[in-house]
Amino acid sequence: MRKLPVTKLVTLICLLLTMNGLSQNHVMTVNLKKIAARVEPTMWGIFFEDINFAADGGLYAELVKNRSFEFSKPLMGWKIMKPDTATGVLILNESEINSSNPRFARVSIHHGEPSFGLSNEGFRGMGIKNGMTYHFSALLRLTPGSNLKMRIELADPKGNVLGSANLIPDSGTWEKYQVNFKASSTEMKARLNIWFEGEGSLDLDMISLFPDDTWKNRPGGLRADLVQLLAEMKPGFIRFPGGCIVEGRELETRYQWKKTIGNQESRKLIINRWNTEFNYHLTPDYFQSFGMGFFEYFQLCEDLGAEPLPILSCGLACQYNSAEAVPLEQLDPYIQDAMDLIEFANGSGESGWGKIRAQMGHPAPFNLKMIGIGNEQWGEQYIERYKVFAKVLKTKYPAIKLVSSAGPSPSGKNFDFASKELKNLEAEIVDEHYYSKPDWFFKNASRYDGYDRNSYKIFAGEYAAHGDKSGTAETHNNWECALSEAAFMTGLERNADVVHLCSYAPLFAHIDAWQWSPDLIWFDNLQSYGTPNYYVQKLFATNKGTDVVPILSEYKPVTGQDGLYASATTDQNSHEIILKLVNSNSEDRQVKIVLDGAKRLSKKASALILRNSDLKSFNSFRNPVAIVPIENSIELKGKLLDLSLPPYSFSVIKIKQD
Repeated sequence: MRKLPVTKLVTLICLLLTMNGLSQNHVMTVNLKKIAARVEPTMWGIFFEDINFAADGGLYAELVKNRSFEFSKPLMGWKIMKPDTATGVLILNESEINSSNPRFARVSIHHGEPSFGLSNEGFRGMGIKNGMTYHFSALLRLTPGSNLKMRIELADPKGNVLGSANLIPDSGTWEKYQVNFKASSTEMKARLNIWFEGEGSLDLDMISLFPDDTWKNRPGGLRADLVQLLAEMKPGFIRFPGGCIVEGRELETRYQWKKTIGNQESRKLIINRWNTEFNYHLTPDYFQSFGMGFFEYFQLCEDLGAEPLPILSCGLACQYNSAEAVPLEQLDPYIQDAMDLIEFANGSGESGWGKIRAQMGHPAPFNLKMIGIGNEQWGEQYIERYKVFAKVLKTKYPAIKLVSSAGPSPSGKNFDFASKELKNLEAEIVDEHYYSKPDWFFKNASRYDGYDRNSYKIFAGEYAAHGDKSGTAETHNNWECALSEAAFMTGLERNADVVHLCSYAPLFAHIDAWQWSPDLIWFDNLQSYGTPNYYVQKLFATNKGTDVVPILSEYKPVTGQDGLYASATTDQNSHEIILKLVNSNSEDRQVKIVLDGAKRLSKKASALILRNSDLKSFNSFRNPVAIVPIENSIELKGKLLDLSLPPYSFSVIKIKQD
C-alpha cells in the first residue's frame, strides 16, 4: 500500500477529528526539515542584583553584619553586653590611613572590671548548623600596656552557647587572627558574642564569621545552597550587578567596580540604594560591603560555565530618583571604567588591570565578550551618552558586543523613541524589560513574531508576571504567574533568531528582608527553594536545544489558540526533538503532534510536566515542592505523538531520534 505524505496525513487526521465531532482535539505539525533559527548558547541566563538581601545576607556567606563599623550608624547590628560598667566602645576614624575602611572599634576595660561583650545579630539572625565548623577572623591591635583575651561564641535567642573558642591577641600592630569551632546545634536566629577580659584597650576591625560549607569550599566564599540552585539552571550568562544598583539613587552611590576588587578590607562600603526605596518595607540596615565583588562575579560565571554580562554606569543616576547626569564632556572617567574592566577581565597578567586579576588568584583571562552600557535609562540623555560610549569602545574593542537599553517599559513613548534611535545607530543587543500581569504575558507570546530580522537583537533582560499581591510574599510567586511566563517564553524561543538573551528578575529574596516580590528563589538563614517560576526557567534553560523548528497548528504558530502555546527545537548534540507545550485551560486538551521529517524515533518519549489545578498555588518553606517537574514516559505511534495535556500545565517532551 502506498503511504500518504505527512502533510496529507495531517489534513486527513484533522478531517476525521472534525467529522467525529472531537473539537477538543488539536493537531500540530513539527517540521523537522526546516531550521527556523539557531538557539544561542547564552539564551537562558541569570539576572543578579543586590536587592532583597541577595548579596550581603544572601549569596555572600558572611554572617556578621556591619563587620567593619562603616554603616551610617557605626554600631548598627551590634549590641553592647553589660553596659552598666565604665567599660566602653569607642568608634575611631583613621581616614588618612585607610579612606576605604576608616573606622574601627576600640574596646577598653578598666582595672578590676568584669568581662565585657559585643554581640552581632547577623542578617536577621545567623543560620547555624549542627556539626558545622565556623571560621572566625578579625583584624586586631592591642594598645601599649594592654593585656586582653577574647572568647568567641555562638548563642541561640535564649543565650544557650552553641560553640565557642578562645583568642589571645598579642600584637601592637594590626594583625589578622583566626579561630575555628564547631556548632553543637542548629539554630535559625543565632548571634555572635565576643567577650573581652583583662585590662587595657583593644582595636577591632573586619570582624567576620563564615561557615565551612561555602561553594567549592572557598574561604570567605559564597553560600553553597544558593549557588547550587543557580548551577542546576545551567545558565548561559549572568548579568551583574543589576539593575538599579548600577545607577545608584545618585551618582555618588552608583556601583563602581574598581572599589569591589582587591583585599576585602580595602573595599569601600556604601549604602544600598534599596535601603529606603519602599516605605512599606524599609530596610535601614541594608548596605553593600562588596564582599561579592567583580572578581567573585567573574569567578562564579566561570564556575557555572556562564558568559559574564557586566552592566556599567553610563553617567546617569536612577531616573526615578535623582536623575543626576554627568555632562557629556565629563564622561571620560566612566568610559575609562568600561575599558579598564575589559582589561581586568581579558588582559594579560602583565597588563595594568590584568596584573591585579592575576594577583587575586586568576592569571588566565575571564574571556569577557559582552558589556552593558547603563541599566534601563531612557530618553535623549541616554541615547547621546550611549553614542559616546559605543564610539570609543567599538574602536578600542570591536569584538566586545554592547548591550543598550530600551528603557523600563516594553511600550510607550520612551520605548518607541529608544527603539527607533538604537536601530538607526545599528545597536547590537537591546535590553527590554517587562513587569506586568499574567494576562499580558499570555497575550504577548507572539510579540517577536513580527520584529525586524535585519535590526538589533533582543535581550529580554528583566521579566516577571506580577499577579495578586495579597497574602504573604511567598504567595506572589503563584502558579498562574509562572504558567503565563512559560507561555510567553515559548514565543521567545520560537524567535531565537531575534531573541539572544533572556533572564527573569529579581533572582533572590530573603524571606525576612525583602523589598520586591515576586522573586525567582526564596531563602532564609538556613534553607532555600525554587519557586514555580524557577522551575519554568530551569526547564527552558536545561532543554533549550540547538535549533528552532516550526510547530504549527492549521499552518500557524501556536500562540494561544484555545489556550495552547508551543515551541519546538532539536538538539544536534543529543539527537533529540524537544517540544514545549502550555495548556492554560482549566480542562485537559487532547493534542496530536505529527513529527514531519523525523528519522528513526525511539518508541517512547520522556515528559517533564509542571502542573497544578489551583492557579493560586505556590511553593513555600513549608512545602517547597508543591509545584516541581514530574517525569513521565509517552508511547509514540510511528511519527505521531498522542498527548493529553493536563489543565494548567507546562510540559517538556523529549524524543530521541537517530
